[in-house]
Amino acid sequence: MEARALLFTAVAVTCTPFAALVFWNYALPLFLRIFSRAVGFVAGFYLRKKTEGRRAMINQLTTTSAKDSQSGKPASGEPNASDSDWDGIIGFFHPFCNAGGGGERVLWAAIRASQRRWPKAKIVVYTGDHDVSKEKMLNRVQNSFSIDIHPPTIHFLYLSTRHWVLPSTWPHVTLLGQSLGSLIVGWEAFSLLVPDVFVDTMGYAFTLGLSKVLFPDMPTGAYVHYPTISTDMLDSLDPTKPVGNQGVNAGKGVGLKGFLKRHYWRAFAAIYSWMGASADVVMTNSGWTQAHIKSLWGPRRQKRRREHSIAVVYPPCAVSSIEKAVEVSEASEQKRNKFLVYIAQFRPEKNHQLILQAFAKFAKSGTPAAEGATLVLLGSVRDDHDSRRVYQLRLLVNELHIKDRVIFQLDAPWSEILEWLRKAYVGVNGMWNEHFGIGVVEYMAAGLIPVVHNSGGPKLDIVTDVDGEPTGNIDPPVAFLMNVQLIRTLGFHATTASEFAEGFEKALSLPDPLAVRQRARSSARRFSEEEFARKWLAQMEKLITLTLKT
Repeated sequence: MEARALLFTAVAVTCTPFAALVFWNYALPLFLRIFSRAVGFVAGFYLRKKTEGRRAMINQLTTTSAKDSQSGKPASGEPNASDSDWDGIIGFFHPFCNAGGGGERVLWAAIRASQRRWPKAKIVVYTGDHDVSKEKMLNRVQNSFSIDIHPPTIHFLYLSTRHWVLPSTWPHVTLLGQSLGSLIVGWEAFSLLVPDVFVDTMGYAFTLGLSKVLFPDMPTGAYVHYPTISTDMLDSLDPTKPVGNQGVNAGKGVGLKGFLKRHYWRAFAAIYSWMGASADVVMTNSGWTQAHIKSLWGPRRQKRRREHSIAVVYPPCAVSSIEKAVEVSEASEQKRNKFLVYIAQFRPEKNHQLILQAFAKFAKSGTPAAEGATLVLLGSVRDDHDSRRVYQLRLLVNELHIKDRVIFQLDAPWSEILEWLRKAYVGVNGMWNEHFGIGVVEYMAAGLIPVVHNSGGPKLDIVTDVDGEPTGNIDPPVAFLMNVQLIRTLGFHATTASEFAEGFEKALSLPDPLAVRQRARSSARRFSEEEFARKWLAQMEKLITLTLKT
């Protein structure tokens, strides 16, 4: 008996580490996976049952409204226009849909294209803008973006938990806090209505993961304006890395606090990747964003066998309206002056200080190109923080002794911006790793010569080669003497103040600027609203197809 007991003890002691290893690596993850799926199934079933009444009400309201309105058929000539019979509900998760920015232009252009492609479909927008009625919302969309939304098929569901995704709610661990907050807001959205297709157009990747836990068969789509975290952000913390001096967190990865920040960001990046990779269809606003999302979400998407690749769908820009409003010809060339305009909100990442320092270097160079040149800063002021930032910039202008050569235009209306685009010479962008750069597209559509930061969307997507041809009629010897980097591109790239100053000099010294302006305008058509609609619908059709398979 003692021998058997000893043998049993020896076997138990020997097998315990292996049993623990099997439990930790296989049994526990399997249990957690089964448990989460069971909980998700029960919660999802509960939400579907809970929102059946609102679904029926939306269907009835749409039918009633359609009888009192014009037909919802798509306008002739629209890309992919069709009399599709699909009549499901598409839910757009955009808690700040009344903000009036570039992200909202994407939302409303996407809704208009979807309405015209599937006229019987119902569109639901989850928003926290309680103080804005449907009528006022659609009127603002028309006035701000010239986008007509068909009222009968669009509905707004109002969220009461939007404050959970505000940065002010999370003064510490802001990235994680806002993402966890988006789970609260996402749960509320699904408790209001469970759609047939769920699309996040604001970048709240955690809501995509939540939707897949609750409704595994519901097709989900994401339009990513910028990655919440990226490898560039992680590298910027390290002052020894090539990008260690870029961005608002440059070099902050040193010391104990920096050590904790690096590991916190890396852990968050892993969770962010797990959540975002669950989406069935992923669209990004630029090649730069696509590259980062591929590096973060790509491996997990492969493991989950997501069949659709991550696609670039450039945001819709007001190219056509700018072309109509701003002339680019020999006659208009005579009306342009040496104005360098920078259209950007007065936020820290827009790096107005860099542009002011660069312009000061350029102005003090005393070259013929610099003579009479003026820098114009056009941007909106959102709050007291922005107001203080503008005050600090005005102090910097005084310190640099360029007060008489810098103009601040705050909260300028679109009509005033168009007037500056008509008479300006150069368009400037100073932000590091701008995820796209709608303002740069507007420069090009207006015929301005862009001098932009050598990073992000302006470098990789916008100010690029044009059909493999030169953008200006500059002879190679002349280009060599001028040290011009313009051949085969649309403008100039720069990183430091000195490089920006050189870019200003080159842009204002071109022997044939009109040729460059015409090439820039032609290239800007890649980012038109029509191109956006075509590419958006190509991705949405994949989601609609998935609903027909379930």
